[in-house]
Amino acid sequence: MTIAAPPITDAEREALLRAAIDAMARAYAPYSNFQVGAAVLDEQGRIHPGCNVENAAYPQGVCAEGGALSAMVLAGGRRARAVLVVGRGEGLVTPCGGCRQKIREFATPDTPVLIAGPQGVRATFSLDALLPHSFGPEHLQKA
Repeated sequence: MTIAAPPITDAEREALLRAAIDAMARAYAPYSNFQVGAAVLDEQGRIHPGCNVENAAYPQGVCAEGGALSAMVLAGGRRARAVLVVGRGEGLVTPCGGCRQKIREFATPDTPVLIAGPQGVRATFSLDALLPHSFGPEHLQKA
């Protein structure tokens, strides 16, 4: 049984957006020129930003969501109440498959994943909508 996360407030949503936009501006994307920022709201109400960091050996890069989740864990957070991802362009910049699974490690199926552009939030999905029928920590728990 999963416990639903409390809904996020307008103030938390705006703080997530500001943190993700600031992170996006610091992204290291010399190869794709596609900067992405992310921010995670943890169970204590703290916000942890992250940005993408590319590498000349392409598969060695880091996505913004992974950086934000790492920052959350480093600060002692263990649950993501919400995740916001921001990128430029006409299409929605949603988490890649690997990041969806990384978010799953720290979130519940109903955790909101907000997708934004520099002007604001463009769409909101539950994690379950982005990663249905997912595999998570509870599958590995001993009986």
